[in-house]
Amino acid sequence: MSRRLRGDRGSSDALGLALLAPAAIGLALVIVFLGRGVDARATVQSAAESAAQAAAQERSVPAAVAAAEEVGRAMLVDPTSCESPSVSVDVSAFRPGGRVAVTVSCAIAGDGLELVDPPSNGATTATAFAAIDPLRATDDAP
Repeated sequence: MSRRLRGDRGSSDALGLALLAPAAIGLALVIVFLGRGVDARATVQSAAESAAQAAAQERSVPAAVAAAEEVGRAMLVDPTSCESPSVSVDVSAFRPGGRVAVTVSCAIAGDGLELVDPPSNGATTATAFAAIDPLRATDDAP
């Protein structure tokens, strides 16, 4: 009988599993949420850089604004990383040798992660600048 008692762990394994399983699931949710935040920031930064480059290639202010908005929104179509994207274009220095600034922002998607999603800190913003070629002819200036 003493051999059975020494080898019998009883409910301690089940209790350990019952305590560790929710902690492991919670940790996995936090890791997924942090990964979404990193992905959203990288996507927003890439969209801002691409939109600024697209705007700097245009010859007029309206064309530059349209190109930046089109490229910025096209890069933020994945709702799993960014929700409600916005693109803002600063063309106040649009001239040969000037620059274009594009600011892109979006809300970090928290679908399925309501347990770890902080409601007050769910947005990310990035600004990128692109130089306009000093020898490039432009149709107009603001």
